[in-house]
Amino acid sequence: MSNSNLETKLWSVSDQLRGNMDANEYKNYILGFIFYRYLSEKQEKTLNKTLEKDNITFKRLKQDSSLYEKVRQNALSKLGYFITPELLYSTIIEKIEEKEFILDSLSDAFDQITSSMGAESHEDYSNLFEDVNLNSSKLGRTPEEKNVKISKVIGKLNEIDFKLDEDENDILGDAYEYLISQFASSAGKKAGEFYTPQEVSTILARIVTLDKDRLESVYDPTCGSGSLLLRVSKETEVKDFYGQELNQTTYNLARMNMILHGIRYNQFDIKLGDCLENPQHSDMKFDAVVANPPFSAKWSSDKKFMNDERFKEYEKLAPKSKADYAFVQHMIHHLNQQGTLAVVLPHGVLFRSAAEEKIRRHLIEEKNYLDAVIGLPKNIFYGTSIPTCILVFKKLRKHSDNILFIDASEHYEKVKNQNKLREEDIEKIMTTYKERIEEDKYSHIATMEEIIENDYNLNIPRYVDTFEEEEPIDLDELVNELEQIEKEIKEVDDKIIEYCEELGIRPPVIRND
Repeated sequence: MSNSNLETKLWSVSDQLRGNMDANEYKNYILGFIFYRYLSEKQEKTLNKTLEKDNITFKRLKQDSSLYEKVRQNALSKLGYFITPELLYSTIIEKIEEKEFILDSLSDAFDQITSSMGAESHEDYSNLFEDVNLNSSKLGRTPEEKNVKISKVIGKLNEIDFKLDEDENDILGDAYEYLISQFASSAGKKAGEFYTPQEVSTILARIVTLDKDRLESVYDPTCGSGSLLLRVSKETEVKDFYGQELNQTTYNLARMNMILHGIRYNQFDIKLGDCLENPQHSDMKFDAVVANPPFSAKWSSDKKFMNDERFKEYEKLAPKSKADYAFVQHMIHHLNQQGTLAVVLPHGVLFRSAAEEKIRRHLIEEKNYLDAVIGLPKNIFYGTSIPTCILVFKKLRKHSDNILFIDASEHYEKVKNQNKLREEDIEKIMTTYKERIEEDKYSHIATMEEIIENDYNLNIPRYVDTFEEEEPIDLDELVNELEQIEKEIKEVDDKIIEYCEELGIRPPVIRND
């Protein structure tokens, strides 16, 4: 099965729940069931291979045998979870075929996966299925109706081959990413909470991995579903992934996404919480930092942060109503000396005054960290149509005497109600950034003197002039065109009058000479 076929078939499973709930709700069920099946089949396949020499399968292994306990410990160590034979996905399918009640077994299976107390993986698996509410009234009025609905969903899912062979491990992970993007396009404003469009993720990932064969670590302090972190790993090898997410549901989704992409539980550290108010990776520094923070979010801007290592040297805090620069300061604090930070922000960060101007000036004048400003098209994010920009920061800049400005705002294609960056648009941005190319009406390398002359205002039109002069109007040609139009109108009028006379009816008064 091709990847696109798998994606289409998985998306069609959602048909079983559409109409009863919106996309932001039914995504939790579909993604949760896919994840449960993946974990179960991966465990069964792994343990069956381990037991080949004993000439027995895991489902036939007696639970009171010493071998069973050895296998259980092996699963916890290798996989990070353990599901007993009677709660495996394949057992649930057998129950569905026999028209048995499965909701209790499903609930027990979820509990087993998320409650591996004492195991190193416990934090990474805890509460993963809490958004899969098997008792929701939207599934039916009675337990029997809910059971029928869930059985249909899982039965439909069972028709799809997940192809869990090691060499095809990423196929299911990529299909999962596709589903997340499809749910995002259906979820309206809520989509911004968990998904960054793939094209934007690709630009950020390529920027932070430029000329790097390997990264020890990558960090996203507002990681959503984890798609941006995973996109970085498609551009280069990444040893460890770090992230923080404020929303509990999205936090669960990010951990599922990591595991489905074959990232072991001890290779990622995704934390729950507000990275500004309650940072979970204090004093850690990372090779690459990427983020798409919530645009102009509110935060406390509490005076206590003036003593916080992340903010105190700037002598100003981002305003309560706009946390954009607070996120930037947080990320710069976590960037190591050789690393690169790429972040998506609203255009206001380029020119807003007061505290934000002070922070912006400090980043450029005192620290000289800003490497590039890239303007993106409007309406490319789910839930908002505003134009955005990418800011690139480096602590050790190769081009420390200038800042590159790119205006890519008019380079896109329109797909339904959304604007979309094409591969050629992405390539143009990347080539321009990598080679620091100046191109009329597209990019400009601004000297520090220019930045100072503009009072540290980074508004892109100040540096990239995209104004198109209109062709001068040839008045003689215009008069000729008008005369020709007048002549054609007269000919049509004469024809109408001629037809009316032939029919013996009064011709209309078409025009006054």
